[in-house]
Amino acid sequence: MVEVFDDPSLGDDLKEVQALRKKLRLLVERLHQVIVGQDRVILETILTLLCRGHVLLEGVPGLAKTLLVKTLGELLSLEFQRIQFTPDLMPTDIIGAEIIEEDPDTGKRDFKFIEGPVFCQILLADEINRTPPKTQAALLEAMQEYAVTVAGETRPLTQPFFVLATQNPIEQEGTYPLPEAQLDRFLMKIRLDYPTPEQEENIVLLTTVETAHDLSTVFDGPEILNYQKLVRKLPVARHVARYAVSLVTATRPKSERTFDFIRQYITWGAGPRASQNLVLAGKAHAMVRERLHVSIEDIQAVAPPILRHRLKLSFEAESEGITVEDIIQRLIKVVPVPEPDKKRR
Repeated sequence: MVEVFDDPSLGDDLKEVQALRKKLRLLVERLHQVIVGQDRVILETILTLLCRGHVLLEGVPGLAKTLLVKTLGELLSLEFQRIQFTPDLMPTDIIGAEIIEEDPDTGKRDFKFIEGPVFCQILLADEINRTPPKTQAALLEAMQEYAVTVAGETRPLTQPFFVLATQNPIEQEGTYPLPEAQLDRFLMKIRLDYPTPEQEENIVLLTTVETAHDLSTVFDGPEILNYQKLVRKLPVARHVARYAVSLVTATRPKSERTFDFIRQYITWGAGPRASQNLVLAGKAHAMVRERLHVSIEDIQAVAPPILRHRLKLSFEAESEGITVEDIIQRLIKVVPVPEPDKKRR
């Protein structure tokens, strides 16, 4: 793969990428004062933020999902709000509502909009699958359009706007599966695993004593917006984009370019948004490694969190114990890597 660092037009961008790398090291260092391990989770969360996307965090209770989000909010100097999703939560509890207010001087009555907790910059949607789909849908416009419409008036949200939702994979009673349209709004679905015995020992030692942490700000809002723009400026070779599309197309059982095991084990596959997100996340992955080009390896590295919530397993796959992770890893092995396009003379 040919580096593009020699291109004079990219000199300023390279300096910005190097500055980003230094700040990310500091961010991760301060996160690890509070969070033990979870390096992959932290990396994928940062990549999603750089892509201007949203994260769905899945893990059993006690794995520091909420703590990670709250700590990240402090280090990014962004306004943080938390919504605890419950069965009786209403859409107005999220986006806000209009109330009638009377002027004490004139006695005139008028409508006044009271903003809901969605009017923030980092929103923790805790246990999002504990509320009915009608309430879940209240986040759709905010996540896609970065705005909220109430009573016919559209109100923009302050950017950057970053949603981190959590859900528990083992508690089925009293939960509502997220609709496909809602799932597709999340750029990544990140799974948190149990810590290793050594990590759990460190967790116990860290959390059972009074400890002072340096959680001073690393990034502010304008800096994050600038890096989000830089991600989109990063060029991507056509053969890399072609590979991302091939990977996504192969997940669709009715596609001519798919494989027999997909037709057997997948009911439906990923849509075009997955292709877009693969390329965007691949750009961010390259950036955090101080590169100004996107490689096939970048696409493969971000494929699992991009695709895992966009594939529906068949009954046959579930009965045989085949997981979405198995399918994605197999796809990465069998989807051919395109040759780079020859340069035109």
